[in-house]
Amino acid sequence: MKKIFLQISNVTELIEKFVVISSILLMMANSTANAIGRYVFGKSLFFSEELNQFLIVAITFIGFAYAVRKGRNIRMTAVYDSLGYTAKKTVSILIAITASVLMLYLSYKAVFYVIELKDLNRLSPALQLPVYIIYAIIPVGLFVAGIQYLITFFMNITHKEIYLSFEVIDR
Repeated sequence: MKKIFLQISNVTELIEKFVVISSILLMMANSTANAIGRYVFGKSLFFSEELNQFLIVAITFIGFAYAVRKGRNIRMTAVYDSLGYTAKKTVSILIAITASVLMLYLSYKAVFYVIELKDLNRLSPALQLPVYIIYAIIPVGLFVAGIQYLITFFMNITHKEIYLSFEVIDR
């Protein structure tokens, strides 16, 4: 079972890294080109702000999935840190399954949002791209985060250690 989780984790990690890194690099290049255009040539790129907004969406949702994988998502640990092993294990299991169900549900609902955007045939103002293509990254990011939480849940119920993610054990 752990081998299957490892394969899923490796494939999705490569995709997440590629999307986040390429989005950040493209945002940097776009912002730099826009600043040079504005200050050197007196003309801004008409699509720069819109492109950066789309890239922020990609970075946010895919980056969230990556943060869950690395156990770097936001956690409130004031009460958790004061608990004993059994209580920590129970809380970790409950958090992982609840977060997984929530992320998978939000992913499901986001698919319908994207379908609605497609049916509206809405285009972005500057680039004239179908908006649903841009926002299709939202259900993907939520789905991958949900799978990561589900894997964490299974790791916690099948191992003695307390897992914060597939790769991170609580010390």
